[in-house]
Amino acid sequence: MAKAAIPVRFIAQIYRKIFPEVRTQLLYWEKRAEEIPNRELRKQALASMRQKRFHCQGGAVFALLAGENYREAVRFIVAYQTISDYLDNLCDRSNSQDPGDFAALHEALRHCLSLHAEIPPGSEYYRFRNDKEDGGYLRELVQTCREVLRKTKHYGSMEEELLRLCTLYCALQIHKHAPVSERVPRLRSWFREHKEWASDMDWHEFSACAGSTLGIFSLVSYGLTGKMTPELARKITEGYFPYIQGFHILLDYLIDQEEDRAGGDLNFCFYYESEEIMLRRLFHFFRMAKLQAGQLPDAAFHQWIVKGLPGLYLSDGKVSRNAGLKRLAKPLIREGGWTGKFFYWQAKLYRLILNRKGKPFS
Repeated sequence: MAKAAIPVRFIAQIYRKIFPEVRTQLLYWEKRAEEIPNRELRKQALASMRQKRFHCQGGAVFALLAGENYREAVRFIVAYQTISDYLDNLCDRSNSQDPGDFAALHEALRHCLSLHAEIPPGSEYYRFRNDKEDGGYLRELVQTCREVLRKTKHYGSMEEELLRLCTLYCALQIHKHAPVSERVPRLRSWFREHKEWASDMDWHEFSACAGSTLGIFSLVSYGLTGKMTPELARKITEGYFPYIQGFHILLDYLIDQEEDRAGGDLNFCFYYESEEIMLRRLFHFFRMAKLQAGQLPDAAFHQWIVKGLPGLYLSDGKVSRNAGLKRLAKPLIREGGWTGKFFYWQAKLYRLILNRKGKPFS
């Protein structure tokens, strides 16, 4: 049991410090979403928060890296992730398939990280769609992120890396929500432009790597300690991209295959030639992610993140209800060793508690 002492303290800090702060922030933004004048925008804002709140809970774990400034880190992470989930819903659940519309919406994420950029009127983000009046909701989320970043002493040291990860994320969102016939050709073409970053991957794996916000959360949390340097920023970016971020998103897509197939949505796991090849590649990403985590400052923390990812995703009820996913889950959880099993059972217990309270962890 001696080995488990550190993860136990890690989990205790998450429950005692991080989750209560996340709850406070989400309650505020949910209230703001309820005030959105436009019915469709209000519907998508509320749906994204209620259906994807675990993205904020999971991402906020990085706030522990900010030390005594963890509340500010949580404030940034919840606001930034809320924008990401809201825009994803607007792209996924609307009639629009206009890449120009998706690019305009995702300007908001770049403005979160660009302190010298002028924030336009909130309706400007919606300029290519009929639904525009959000009561300042999106603009306030952007301003909140910028307020936190202004409190970092060396923002200039990490600005380039933040924007590099953000640019990849936004490009992915634009391409993957384009008209169905264009999606894969656009993503293949985009991958060819960046293939030097991921020479051992195919286009769908590279796309997964771009779809995570974990590197940004790590950068901002370290930035709030006041110890950021260009060298540290580069090291964090190269630590998280591609493999840790890729492993994160591939697990997300792995458990969503059934509903994505039913909804006709793009899922990167569909492009593996067989289940055997998919499992082999997931193991490759897992092992490379652990290796990258071990080369970062606070290596134990980052390795807990990596080993905790299978537990977070594979403890989902979608897995227990699907024999194929259960078969895939077991070896992945074993690969995380005793730490991975510890996080898996913690996540199972947390889901059980929330479900009993009528608050699904989803």
